[in-house]
Amino acid sequence: MPRRAAIFDLDRTLLKGASGPLINEALRRAGLRSAALPGEALLYRAYDLLGENLLGMALARAAALAVRGWRADEVAAAGEVAAELLMSRLASYAPGLLAEHREAGDLLVLATTTPHDLVAPLARRLGMDQVVATRYAAREGRYTGRLEGGFVWGLGKLAAVQRFAADHDVDLSTSFAYSDSINDLLLLAAVGNPRAVNPDLALHSAALLRRWPVLHLDVPPGVPTLAGFEAFDLGRLLVRRELFPYARFEIEGVELLPAEGPFILVANHRSYFDVAALALLIAAYGRPVRFLAKKELFEAPVVGQLVRALGGIEVDRAGAAARSLQAAERVLEAGEPVALLPQGTIPRGRAFFDPVLRAKTGAARLAAASRAPVVPVGLWNTEAVWPRSHMLPRFSRVLDPPVVTVRVGRPVAGLSLGPGDAEDDTRRIMEAVSSLLPPEARVARTPTEEELTATYPRGKVGEERAVGLSAENRS
Repeated sequence: MPRRAAIFDLDRTLLKGASGPLINEALRRAGLRSAALPGEALLYRAYDLLGENLLGMALARAAALAVRGWRADEVAAAGEVAAELLMSRLASYAPGLLAEHREAGDLLVLATTTPHDLVAPLARRLGMDQVVATRYAAREGRYTGRLEGGFVWGLGKLAAVQRFAADHDVDLSTSFAYSDSINDLLLLAAVGNPRAVNPDLALHSAALLRRWPVLHLDVPPGVPTLAGFEAFDLGRLLVRRELFPYARFEIEGVELLPAEGPFILVANHRSYFDVAALALLIAAYGRPVRFLAKKELFEAPVVGQLVRALGGIEVDRAGAAARSLQAAERVLEAGEPVALLPQGTIPRGRAFFDPVLRAKTGAARLAAASRAPVVPVGLWNTEAVWPRSHMLPRFSRVLDPPVVTVRVGRPVAGLSLGPGDAEDDTRRIMEAVSSLLPPEARVARTPTEEELTATYPRGKVGEERAVGLSAENRS
């Protein structure tokens, strides 16, 4: 029975930019190449930004003559060094996509113009099953200056993939192909599931006309990018304290947020204004943080599109919540942080004043699955800016703005991270959050009727007040 393949281009598809500079560095380390050519850096920079160009491809075609006489085994050894360097440029979400195809039983194929001896070690590291690449002919272990099987670019790449498919009983009509370049248009059109990845302008236009999916493997699915920038980069510039003249902010501990790698940011939930407080924290931090948010937010006009563009992760509380955690796990596996409010919703009534923060186990389960550190954040007094009883924030408090505090703590220590320890780990996480709140938050007290009313949507207590604290915790 014919197999299905997933065929991947390399530069600007699986990699963030061109492979050339790092391959050249590996060749220099092996003593096979000296100084860079004049204008080489500029040429690669243009490639990173705009994609393939004819000059670059002409130089790649002429490289066979330039390496005439080189020992093939020395180049293969340089390929091992290149693989180590190139792994650092792998697009963040590429491993997850490769894993999905591998789990589906697809044959993983790397199809690239880059010489086979230089990319085969990288293909092995990525778990590729086959490599379709330009091959330099060799005689007695040295390159002859000729190509073996043609130049794997444009029509040549299509022909090479078609030969591969015929030799390995691959059905291209059911297969996937991923590329960034208009020069791979015919290859993409030859498969049943074409995907434009970080496409150049021409391929992007063609993909839109043909209704092909457009992906960017350096950001979560659905996050648009332009010239390497995403919505977060613009949002970070716009989210400023001056936007909220009706509130003052004391933000502490930004330096405790990890400078790199995945982590899980958790905070308590007191108000709709928590989002603004956390947005200011993340803007000051500077790295994109992907939020888990309830499904209703994604369905709201304008706001829903914005949340998706920022890489938000939809949580369907009435459906399969496990899918949300799986999406969050993929973000963490890609090395990015995620944020969530484990309480799920703003506590109502007396539960709002309970000094013990009660929460769902999602953060603990994420930590157990990913081994990512959990970083607590304590939010305080956001309800003074936007009580749950109000449809909008208290814009009128410009002359006497309430002070909102946002405190970041150190990663939560002592988590068991076992499959059956989610409840205990959740308690530890919320205790860490609680420790960041002012002393009055950790003391039980009897709220006034006015304070209780402010914890309900539109101030309508209704029958919920009679249900008691246990119902509050289940909401």
